[in-house]
Amino acid sequence: MRAAVFHGPGPAAQVLRIVDRALPLTGAGEVRVRIVLSAVNPTDTGTRSGRGVPDGVAPPRVPNQDGSGVVDAVGEGVTGLEPGDRVWVWDAGFGRADGTAQEYVVLPRRQVVRMHDDVPFEVGAALGIPALTAHRCLTVAGDGPARLGPGALAGRTVLVAGGAGAVGNAAIQLAKWAGATVLTTVSGKAKAELAGAAGADEVIDYREEDVAARVRELSGAGPHLIVEVDTGNLELDLDVVAPGGHIAIYLGARLDVPSFPAMYKNVSLDFVLTCTTTPRQKENAVAAVAEAVNSGVFRVGEEHGLPIVRFPLDGVARAHEAVENHAVGKVVIDVTAP
Repeated sequence: MRAAVFHGPGPAAQVLRIVDRALPLTGAGEVRVRIVLSAVNPTDTGTRSGRGVPDGVAPPRVPNQDGSGVVDAVGEGVTGLEPGDRVWVWDAGFGRADGTAQEYVVLPRRQVVRMHDDVPFEVGAALGIPALTAHRCLTVAGDGPARLGPGALAGRTVLVAGGAGAVGNAAIQLAKWAGATVLTTVSGKAKAELAGAAGADEVIDYREEDVAARVRELSGAGPHLIVEVDTGNLELDLDVVAPGGHIAIYLGARLDVPSFPAMYKNVSLDFVLTCTTTPRQKENAVAAVAEAVNSGVFRVGEEHGLPIVRFPLDGVARAHEAVENHAVGKVVIDVTAP
């Protein structure tokens, strides 16, 4: 089978190579998946470059954690899946040498999730890190739900920073499915159109509008929950968040916390990395995302706020470079034919 491999950290074009490898065998409790689409996330480019989340696994490695495909074989003791089932996978390349940028991957049963036959492979590939991150951000509040579902966030206002990104798009779709009123911030008209297509109730262009004033106008006492992509927005978040509110940060850099504004409002500040959430938190996220997908309420494509940017397997380096250059949309690699 064909696989993308890197033998050491470095720039994508210098270290990623397509090689032939033996078909992996399936052990007890494992599932072999023929990968149709492999997705590329910033986490994947970080792992390849040597600046990613440390997971104790040294190269050579096959990159990419997320993907979708078809069950090819099941090991002893596996239930609920059979060859031919359409599936999506998560965390394939975390703590393991074999990610999804190869024709076949073997994973533990719990990391392979059945999706209905009418769910496009593009949807399955767009889940994993973005959707599971979004779910955790939307459920960090101690007084909120542990698992999303219809009505779980009814009566709550959510502010999603960066609504045109993959996590932002997922957060908008999941929050709306759960009954929240969703505000989001973006930069520019094109991204505003994408965030609106994802289902946001109100879209704020931070280059053209006073975000704090607009959020107050739209939410009264402020959003109960903020899904934050940039620690540089923390002062703004603390200014607009509702008393007793929650700010979930899933990406950013070193930060100084203005402690008194946070104390004054009794705000909770949470940091989220989906790869290291607890087993129960992960189970809740996977189950909720699977329900949303199979119910037809989680969709992708430009008409749903997340354009699909495609590359062939031979173009894996270009796919990684596209993510590093902040491509708008979901970058996927066509690994095998559907």
